[in-house]
Amino acid sequence: MLTTAFTMPSVKSWDVIIIGGGIIGLSLAIVLRKRGATVLIVERGEPGREASHAAGGMLVDSPLETLPALQPLAAASTHMYPEFAHELEVESGMKVDLRDYGTIFFWSGKQSGQFSLLDPQFRKCSLSVLDLEESEPALKYGDFDNEQELESFRQEFETPPSPEDFRNFCKSVFRPAMLLSERCVDPRSLTTAALKTARNRGADFSSGDPVTTVNLSDGRAVGVTTTKTTFLAEKVVNCAGAWSGQIPPHTFPTRPVKGQMLYLAMPTRTLLKHVIRSPQVYLIPRSDGRLLVGTTVEEAGFDKRTDPATIQRLYRAALQLVPKLADARILEDWAGLRPGTPDALPILGATSTPGYYVATGHFRDGIMLAPITAQIMSAVLEGRDPEYDLSSFSPARF
Repeated sequence: MLTTAFTMPSVKSWDVIIIGGGIIGLSLAIVLRKRGATVLIVERGEPGREASHAAGGMLVDSPLETLPALQPLAAASTHMYPEFAHELEVESGMKVDLRDYGTIFFWSGKQSGQFSLLDPQFRKCSLSVLDLEESEPALKYGDFDNEQELESFRQEFETPPSPEDFRNFCKSVFRPAMLLSERCVDPRSLTTAALKTARNRGADFSSGDPVTTVNLSDGRAVGVTTTKTTFLAEKVVNCAGAWSGQIPPHTFPTRPVKGQMLYLAMPTRTLLKHVIRSPQVYLIPRSDGRLLVGTTVEEAGFDKRTDPATIQRLYRAALQLVPKLADARILEDWAGLRPGTPDALPILGATSTPGYYVATGHFRDGIMLAPITAQIMSAVLEGRDPEYDLSSFSPARF
């Protein structure tokens, strides 16, 4: 008698499923693959085409603008960036356009309330008119915006001088502009390189299929269900950005924060070399001659439409800083949705559901924080010491 042995087909599973294919999810996947884990990235649309694609790419770790709780992670991540960018370039064969010319920062009265402008660490960064003319000839020297900002700075003195004396002081000694040692990167090139690197390292992808829920068995995460199918994994990480809070069983308090911006083609590739940041607008030059002009911060839900009047306002603000941009062409405009949280801090770590983790809510700092987030979350997933105090970012704080 002949007998035939039948075996049930095996169901594929992964060590880790990452929900979201932006720069946070991609960076984490690369680190996990380095450490031997099998990884599936499930992206609702096209990987890298949401907030990461729309971002500006300034790597801002200065206490002028970074929340104190976030400062250690910001400093560590920006320190990691040269190696991070180099690794992606080598493994993908693509350029990510990491630039380190620095930032010319025009402060405002709002920022001056967060620190002492007479502190030596800021005063040594001050720029004179001659400094500005030498470093960025195309830049029009920016004066104080209004009397309120002038008075705010004047109060920094033990004995406030008269307004006229103070104006003379500003024009001769201390400028409302500082040169900060910051880098910038092209987020589109960076994310494309990260995507190619993740694929080269063997990460699997499911695109165009939103996750509808994280599946549980005996109270533990065992995979995800999408609009089309189910995937199995030992661990799940929610990196879905502005959409993170829409995936049961946890409703993380993330929300979309809209940002409109545009690209100009500079009259010459070398018109600007520094990032320029003012209270009204920021300008980020790319090595290929494009200039990013941004941005707005709007509570507009998931609406990604641009407003012509807003785009023109940003363009006019750029012209006020750099008059030669009157000869620039507008290449494109767009809007992105940053993942905001109630306290403007990321949500990082393990949830109350075993096997389910979260890395979201990076707001305006997702590009900057990608390297450190990947390092931290890989440690958390493996039960290692993340080397940083994550209590300020715990999902349990909400």
